[in-house]
Amino acid sequence: MMELFLSAFVTLFVVIDPPGCAPIYAGLTSGATAQQTRSMAIRACLIATLILVGFALFGEQLLGALHIELNSFRLAGGIMLFLIALDMVFEKRTQRREERAEKLLLTPEIEDVSVFPMAMPMLAGPGSIATIMLLMTQAEGTNSTLAILAALAAVMVLSLAALLAARPIMRLLGASVEAVITRLLGVLLAALAAQYVIDAIREAMA
Repeated sequence: MMELFLSAFVTLFVVIDPPGCAPIYAGLTSGATAQQTRSMAIRACLIATLILVGFALFGEQLLGALHIELNSFRLAGGIMLFLIALDMVFEKRTQRREERAEKLLLTPEIEDVSVFPMAMPMLAGPGSIATIMLLMTQAEGTNSTLAILAALAAVMVLSLAALLAARPIMRLLGASVEAVITRLLGVLLAALAAQYVIDAIREAMA
């Protein structure tokens, strides 16, 4: 169970990328008070957690209703995660997040950023939804399911901590350190994605 927990934790941490979300959140809430910033961070993480837990628990039934085999989903999910990893290595993902944040900053009537874009698509985006469903296909029994959900909970707690400490973190780390961390996580995610694809092909061939 510990091995599954660690595998799920690392995968979800890399995909959700709390350190990468922190500077975006700091920019989006630059004009908000400390209380507003804290309230929006808590709300964003709660909404994202509910979305991901929903897909974790009922995603397999959704695949069944669509007549999609688990190996097909593993293969598609692995490819999707690999594309996300490429974006992280070449900084395209960060660039798109920053562009989305700039558009929101240009529309002052949008004050609450907890639902959009923080909960979706930054925390509970297509990548993290596919990842949690992909991990749940590996669960065998209640203990495995609880281990994956515990990993999700741990990542979301870290995400909340990152959002709450976004401004101090940005002052401490700076843009260059963040870029290095993002690239390293991207390489790790690429390896995990390749493993998902290999496992899917191996099981399909068997």
